[in-house]
Amino acid sequence: MIRRLLLALALLFFAAPAFAVNPDEVLPDKALEARARTISAELRCMVCQNQSIDDSNADLARDLRFLVRKRLVQGDSDQQVLDYIVSRYGEFVLLKPRLSEKTLLLWGAPAALFVLGGLALILYVRRGAGKPTGTRLTAEEEARLNDILGK
Repeated sequence: MIRRLLLALALLFFAAPAFAVNPDEVLPDKALEARARTISAELRCMVCQNQSIDDSNADLARDLRFLVRKRLVQGDSDQQVLDYIVSRYGEFVLLKPRLSEKTLLLWGAPAALFVLGGLALILYVRRGAGKPTGTRLTAEEEARLNDILGK
């Protein structure tokens, strides 16, 4: 009995994203609806943040889905719809950020810092190699060492 209850709850939990797009949102034109679903899968829900607006039940995601469909019905291309949404919400709304100067800096900075750190470490080790450490022995200490060594 408990197993069946847990199984039913698990199935409901995993099926939750299937209920994200409500029937009243679906466009009558199948081609436009397919384009809307494709675009919605590329946009991040600003509430959930790790879900697309296509999978999210949040009110903001619903509003964005309506906005995408509205723009498509008005005749915008997929790229125009994405550009419009990005202009209003910023690059963060894209689940896969575009390649630009900002993203190059974002992804390239850790690699550059790693390389610079490695070079600095190599230079530090090389400068210190072969250099004597400590101070020179006094004449008294040298004589005592020679006595110990039997020279």
